[in-house]
Amino acid sequence: MSVLAAIAVLALLIVVHELGHFLAARLQGIHVNRFSIGFGPILLKYQGPETEYALRAFPLGGFVGFPDDDPDSKFADDDPDLLRNRPVLDRVIVVSAGVIANLIFAYFVLALQIGGAGIPEGFDYQPGVAIPQVVSLDSPAAQGGLKSGDIVLAIDGEPLPAAEGSMLKLKETIEQHPDRPLKFQIDRQGSISTLTVTPKSDSDGKGRIGVQLAPNGDPIYRRPRNTFEIFSLASERFQDIFLGTVNGFYRLVTNFGDTASQLGGPVKIVEQGAKVAESDALNLLAFAAIISINLAIINILPLPALDGGQLVFLIVEGLRGKPIPVHIQDGVMQSGLLILLGLGMFLIVRDTVNLEWVQQLNR
Repeated sequence: MSVLAAIAVLALLIVVHELGHFLAARLQGIHVNRFSIGFGPILLKYQGPETEYALRAFPLGGFVGFPDDDPDSKFADDDPDLLRNRPVLDRVIVVSAGVIANLIFAYFVLALQIGGAGIPEGFDYQPGVAIPQVVSLDSPAAQGGLKSGDIVLAIDGEPLPAAEGSMLKLKETIEQHPDRPLKFQIDRQGSISTLTVTPKSDSDGKGRIGVQLAPNGDPIYRRPRNTFEIFSLASERFQDIFLGTVNGFYRLVTNFGDTASQLGGPVKIVEQGAKVAESDALNLLAFAAIISINLAIINILPLPALDGGQLVFLIVEGLRGKPIPVHIQDGVMQSGLLILLGLGMFLIVRDTVNLEWVQQLNR
């Protein structure tokens, strides 16, 4: 059920994104002839008065189609409600609406999560530091035997007490010992053991082991005082997630070698979402908000086949007063689409191979 819940969240976010494009077009009176979730062969479809709604085989995204270049289109080439015949600003609104929809959706989901779970008022710390995720099987942590869900009780003989500073202490110890073995005392589902992990030196000379860290314990919540407090805190969380995501993409571009392993596709997203759903259903809302913001930022990047790439074409058209030739746009977009589909398939295969149950089959 947790896996199905995670898949449903991912599908919902794709629908939200494409619905943004669709509504931005229809509310402006622009003709739309296709609304598809996924790519490739059609599995299910419904033909509306003007638009075909379809579910396709490969769930790597979706698209909203326009009859502008459809040879069977019933509209005249000079129809003012074809997308290509609209002013640049109208088309910019349509292209950017998917990103805007994902961001708006993320904000309201965060507000819903805060309203349902309550507002954090403290933390009930337990001894140790939690490891929610080991980034990859090639990481020093995985090679040393650490697994997602482990609790680090001590590092090199130094206990990590039930205190706020324990996570920072563990992080600093790892960073200060690049290429030097460290003893990790861990609690794995009640079983205590000691593992040796050697942090790898990154480009800044700091030690990294390839894990996410989190306080060990449970947050303490209180009920919101009023609606304003909910939306105010949602704004703060939205800003933190947005800026953190932007910073993550910046580090990916500037330090690709050390961060490329953190890239994840649909399989990784579903895996992480399933773990969140197992621990707390309300936290799945926060997970949905994080993924929605990630989708928005990815789509606004100025890359071919993404919304950002189309916006670049529109900006150039606005500056030069005429559109870039269609054959150039089509060539760039088709090449970009092939690259993105190839990357998507690579991530699916890699993340599937790295699933814990798949690894157990190979042992």
